[in-house]
Order: sequence, then C-alpha cells, then structure tokens
Amino acid sequence: MHHGNQSYQGEFILLGVADRPHLEKLLSAVVLICYAMTLLGNTTIIVVSRMDPSLHTPMYFFLGNLSFLDLCCTTSLGPQMLVNFLGKRKTINFVACAVQLFISLGLGSTECVLLAAMAYDRYAAVCQPLCYATIMSHSICFKMAAASWVSGFIYSLVQAAMTLTLPLCGYNSIDHFFCEVPALLKLACVDTSVNEAVLLGSSVVILLLPLILIIVSYCYITAAVLRIRSAEGRHKAFSTCASHFTVVFLFYGSGIFSYLQPPSNYSRDQGKMMSLFYTMVAPMLNPLIYTLRNKEVHRALRRVMGKEPTS
Repeated sequence: MHHGNQSYQGEFILLGVADRPHLEKLLSAVVLICYAMTLLGNTTIIVVSRMDPSLHTPMYFFLGNLSFLDLCCTTSLGPQMLVNFLGKRKTINFVACAVQLFISLGLGSTECVLLAAMAYDRYAAVCQPLCYATIMSHSICFKMAAASWVSGFIYSLVQAAMTLTLPLCGYNSIDHFFCEVPALLKLACVDTSVNEAVLLGSSVVILLLPLILIIVSYCYITAAVLRIRSAEGRHKAFSTCASHFTVVFLFYGSGIFSYLQPPSNYSRDQGKMMSLFYTMVAPMLNPLIYTLRNKEVHRALRRVMGKEPTS
C-alpha cells in the first residue's frame, strides 16, 4: 500500500458477494438468465420495429432506442459480472474499470432523458392528436433521441473524470459487482464531500428534472383521458401509457435510491442489489412490459415471421 497524491492505476478487486459462495452462485444464474432474456427480448423489438412498416411511428422509434440502450447496458456489465461470479479472480484493471464506469453511467443517464422524451410523445399522442404528426415529426424525434444520448454521456464524462482522478492511496477493493461512482468514492483517501455534493446536484438534474417532466406529462394525460366519455376510449388511452409508466417506476425507483443519497450512507448490500436490479433485471423486464399485452407488436411479429399476411 502506498500513500500519495496520485490516483490508483493498477487493478481493482470487485468483492461483490465473494464472502458468500452460495449467494454468488445464485446471482450468477440470475445474471445469466437476465442477460440471455435481455438479448432475446430487446433484439426482437429492434428487429420487428425496423422490419414492420406499421411500427414506423415515434413511439416505436423511441422504444427501439430504449431496447438498444438496454442491450448495450447489460453487455457492458453482464459478462464481467459472470466472469467474477464464476472465476476465482475477481479483478478488473484500471482502464477496463474506467470504460465500464463511463459507458454504464452514460447509458443509465441517457435512459433518464429518453424516458422523458417518451412521456412527451405519449402526451402529444393523447392530448394533441390532431397535431401529433407535426409535433412528433421524424426530425424532431431524431433530435430528441440525440439530445438524450449526448446529455447522458456528457454527465457520465464529468462524473467519471471527477471520480477516477481521486487519490486512492493504494486502496483497490471495490465492495460492489462492478465499477460504480458511489462504491469508488468510498475508496478515496481524501475528503470526498465536494464529489458527493456534485454527484447529488447533478443527479438531481439528470434524474429528477426528467422525472418532473414525466409526472407533468402524465398529469395532462390523465386529465385528457378522464374527459373521454366512452369507457373503451379511456381504456385504450390508458393502456397506451401504462407500459411506459411501469418502466419509469422500475427504473427511477432504483436509480433514485442509488444516486440521491450520500455514498457515505450507502448500505453494503442494499446498494449492490438495487444496482443489480436496474442494470440487469429492469432491462430484461422492459420488453415483456411493452409487448406482453401489445396486440400491435404481436401482429407485427407474426407478419415478420410470415405467419400473418401483410395488409
């Protein structure tokens, strides 16, 4: 162990749950199943939404972005977790840790903003149906998606740079499954109150501001739906938004728990399991939530597979 003003440049040890081998085996099975189902479900959504013309709409454009994002997120973390769970060596080198931190944080931040864009799309569809094609034109959808990706990775760049340049003084055991900001801040041998304040403040911007926009959008949507006289019309309008609202609840619930509290208050096991949920379980559930009761996607899938004639 050495002391000094330089950040650590060697290997990190990802402790995870190495002290509980039975739990480690269980989690390896969970991660493997989640990763396989995430690959299958999200790839299916991307392929079907691209191949079937009836799904060339703003809603499925954003859903395709979300599916691609979830594929990238699980791929950036899942294989490394499986290697650590199943192997004796639990190490990751500094460069790999930095890349993993930057990509996973960037993708998670992008999803925050993308979910807000999807909520605005649902608002426009329900509250402004006559102007919907103009409001959500192809160019506007593309700009909203691009803004989501750019803002997410700018946030990630700032957080990763501030975290990875902290002096660690030789402490290299990360009490987590992967490289994440709160867990890395715990390794620093200097006062991290500034980093924690920046993390909290920027998390408010990237997490809470999109969430506020989502809540406002759904307030308008609810008011508009309640003005619909027919029960069938209300049910149809609510059903188009229910999937998105469920995904928002799962993602934001776990994300807020992980990032809107000081890392010094971070519970050893709760933080790990919550991170595992929003990085592996939620991406697996998203395709199921969006397609399980979606007849439009079911028909499109049958057409792509040649089991239903195209209209």
